[in-house]
Amino acid sequence: MKTADLLIDGFTRIRGVVVEAIDGLSPDQLTYRPDGEGNSIGWLIWHLSRVQDDHLAEVAGIAQAWTAKGFAQRFALPFDDAETGYGHAADQVAQVRPESADLLLGYHDAVFQQTLDYVKTLQDADLDRVVDTRWDPPVTLGARLISVISDDLQHAGQAAYVAGLLKLR
Repeated sequence: MKTADLLIDGFTRIRGVVVEAIDGLSPDQLTYRPDGEGNSIGWLIWHLSRVQDDHLAEVAGIAQAWTAKGFAQRFALPFDDAETGYGHAADQVAQVRPESADLLLGYHDAVFQQTLDYVKTLQDADLDRVVDTRWDPPVTLGARLISVISDDLQHAGQAAYVAGLLKLR
């Protein structure tokens, strides 16, 4: 298996969990928050997509799908376009109210496609390239990509869990 194939498999698994978690959900279900304060399915999927979009666009040297493909306008969130949801408080989570599962999946799919287009070009040696010197040790491309996959899978799993809670109600 080549590096690109491994990464494609990882990002494809994220998409699979995302699709299953939001399939057929209404806007109200997307904004359901366990205990009234937990992260909603809509926020979780928006956030994991924003982080992937932000991080992959930066290392690939491309524009984010969020702004370049008009998703910032369609979501019409009261945040700066650069916002990814990192560190959001409960009141900010409540402001992410996707109008539909289709819009949420459309954004995730645009990010997924940009991700695949980029990672399929990667070779083993590319993974050692330093992409962020703000950390000690500096972050390599390989570490950044695995970090995104790990974070996204955790959030996708959380969204699937909340979706499961909805089915029990």
